[in-house]
Amino acid sequence: MESIKVRKMEVKDLNEVVVIEEKSFPTPWTRSSFEKEVKKNLLARYFVATYEEKVVAYGGMWLIIDEAHITNIAVHPEYRGRKIGKILVEGMIQEAISLGMERMTLEVRTSNITAQDLYKSLGFLSCGIRPGYYQDNGEDAMIMWKDCTK
Repeated sequence: MESIKVRKMEVKDLNEVVVIEEKSFPTPWTRSSFEKEVKKNLLARYFVATYEEKVVAYGGMWLIIDEAHITNIAVHPEYRGRKIGKILVEGMIQEAISLGMERMTLEVRTSNITAQDLYKSLGFLSCGIRPGYYQDNGEDAMIMWKDCTK
């Protein structure tokens, strides 16, 4: 979708972000959690993808020394399957590289094959499992890493 734009998340985006969060996860983050990340966490970088000025996806990462740890990504259910997640993650990768990050990492549910395929298409490799990582149902998480220096 050529009219998708990725930009830094702002406080004005939080109501739309929380709607996406609540529609996407069984244990959603609260508005105040996102607000703290955007306003107070100096190691955090959060982004939104917009379509016709509407926030349709968001993603965040923490910068730790020379690594970017993707904390969360979600696309509004009505906009899934349109490559918006890919555009968003590509923007996050570019930001991480511009900030001097050498590697990126994330956890993804072992059942979420769609997300795993997206990350693999962007150069992430499966590097292990975190047993029982997800508190809502005890599901394992696949740990994925990407080398940003290549």
